[in-house]
Amino acid sequence: MSAGALDSFMLQSFDFQPRTRVIFGEGAIARLGDLARDLGFRRSLVVADAGLVAAGHLGHATSILRKAGVSTVHFCDFAVNPDSAAVERGRDFAATENVDSIIGFGGGSSLDCAKAINFLLTNGGRLQDYRGYGKAEKPMLPMIGAPTTTGTGSEAQSYAVIADAETKMKIACGDAKAAFRIALLDPALAVSQPFAVLAAAGFDAVAHAVETWVTQWRTPVSEMFAREAWRLLEANYEQALAEHPDNAKHMGAMMLGAHLAGAAIENSMLGAAHACANPLTARYGTVHGAALAMLLPHVVQWNANEAGSRYAQLVSSADGQAPDMMSDAPLLSAELLSRCLEQWRDAAKLPSRLSAAGVRREDLPALAELAAQQWTGSFNPRAFDAKGALEIYEAAF
Repeated sequence: MSAGALDSFMLQSFDFQPRTRVIFGEGAIARLGDLARDLGFRRSLVVADAGLVAAGHLGHATSILRKAGVSTVHFCDFAVNPDSAAVERGRDFAATENVDSIIGFGGGSSLDCAKAINFLLTNGGRLQDYRGYGKAEKPMLPMIGAPTTTGTGSEAQSYAVIADAETKMKIACGDAKAAFRIALLDPALAVSQPFAVLAAAGFDAVAHAVETWVTQWRTPVSEMFAREAWRLLEANYEQALAEHPDNAKHMGAMMLGAHLAGAAIENSMLGAAHACANPLTARYGTVHGAALAMLLPHVVQWNANEAGSRYAQLVSSADGQAPDMMSDAPLLSAELLSRCLEQWRDAAKLPSRLSAAGVRREDLPALAELAAQQWTGSFNPRAFDAKGALEIYEAAF
């Protein structure tokens, strides 16, 4: 019996109800005003990073909203990795503006910040109070999410992932009420991504597809999303990089692939690569996608005995082999997938080794202890702890 057939006899139970309407297509941003008005938006907080202001995207979006009768106020005072202090500033600003809705506009930082502000604005307290899932007792404001990068898939998730301003470690705050009512995916918004953003965000999306495909919590629903995300990203990521900035034909596939990978996370969670990446961002300020690029190839090989047959299905879809052809060679499958990821990392001009990214060898044990505390590691197909994290860090060093 093939690995795929065997999986069908061990299906994970699930409870799946889409909370977000997804609108995809070039020029879809033109519908933002009508969609906001249909949801009853009258005065919206638009959370967008400073780069979108400089690029003119924010002005275009607010003009569309204004023509539909929706007034706006803007919050842009946050960094690439927004922390809880920035969220509190956003809450304080919004509390004085009598807003009835929120629009997250930008990359994952903008979308996560919008969700996090919503938690505090509607339910009070501190962001740390909402760590975990389902702790918002009061209704939250309706939201629209419009991504402008091809990476996090945050618009597909009911989690806000924000750094603690004191510890620098990420806090994951989730609630069904925090899901965007509408995800507006316009590939034209992503064409202007700088190469470095496309590179890091794209590898993040790839990592989401790979990790959700093998997570212990995977379900038939998450597999459906992860499989299609991988198909789209595998066929377009390297080409999008090679043709940047004239890569419009690949942006739709990249944006949809990133969104579907985010939907897979919502239904299955992640694994060891993300658990090991978060301490690097907290301690060294490493860009999230760059951290994953250094770690994921080694995590794939570390997981080989437990997940090799699953990785074989990704490898076979990438090179056109029959799905079962490599199912009896899990170690080889993991090796081939790892090489593929390394090839994309190099095409993206992302760092290959922790040592080259400024990480100190003597810090690895402490980083491993932090990685072992990350919730995402508990869903990894191979049991993950500080010892395992140290092995991964040392392989990537």
